Amino acid sequence: MSLDHDGIFKQLLSAFLVEFLELFAPDLLAQLDPSELRLLPTESFVNLLDPDRRTADLLIHAKMRGNPSAILIHLEHQAQNDDLLDRRMFRYFARFYDHYDLVVCPVVLCSYPSPRRAAAHSHRLHWRDYLGHTNPLAAALMARMRIARRERWQVKAAALKQMVGLTLNAEQRRMLAAFISIYLPLKPHESAQFDADVATWQPQVKEPVVEFISEWEQKGIEKGIEKGRCDLLLYQLEHRLGPVPESLRQQITMLTPERLLALSAALFDLTSLEAVQG
Repeated sequence: MSLDHDGIFKQLLSAFLVEFLELFAPDLLAQLDPSELRLLPTESFVNLLDPDRRTADLLIHAKMRGNPSAILIHLEHQAQNDDLLDRRMFRYFARFYDHYDLVVCPVVLCSYPSPRRAAAHSHRLHWRDYLGHTNPLAAALMARMRIARRERWQVKAAALKQMVGLTLNAEQRRMLAAFISIYLPLKPHESAQFDADVATWQPQVKEPVVEFISEWEQKGIEKGIEKGRCDLLLYQLEHRLGPVPESLRQQITMLTPERLLALSAALFDLTSLEAVQG
């Protein structure tokens, strides 16, 4: 299953909006009141977006520092190279300006691995440039920066270690650790190097990192068990009652673990797929 890159980044940037501007647009942030950044609900501008981008964008209402003026920041994450990106951003700029009658500042965060220009990697930020940064978003985004294959385990270790020393609440730590784990999955030999390095850390640093990893791995195990139950149930339904329509497949994949178990228990009492839908 492919990752919902836009959804993952949208969640992260929504939670660390000030940190994003501080990291990548400090001159803009210096002109704004950080306490007056407000995410506009998607429903309020969804009709201004192209049909294929209706959940991918963030629109922020921002007030200027020291005066009542306001601007809009249109923040978009781009996970794939798109030759029409410039045109689309200009089109959105015009639509937002016309609709809201406010100055619009477009910002695009490109995280795709393939460069838009001929010079290889000229577009990519290097993870070492953000090593030791006090901005929590830097620790997470290091996982999507320029990384040599042999450095993957080092980046994961550095990012998690960097996160431990920052002032964050539990939910923020979980979100950052999950992002790092999603984008830096390690192969067995990399995991061995990672584990060996973590074992040398001081307890006050090592223990939180081990806790992050254990929590993420446990969630992965639970998700794998749940998917296995779902796949087995679909196989049994098809074997007993015939082909399962796609609409019913989607309904079953959305069931809670408790509902999956209940449906599995009732399987041999079912006489038709219509009874499953009922």
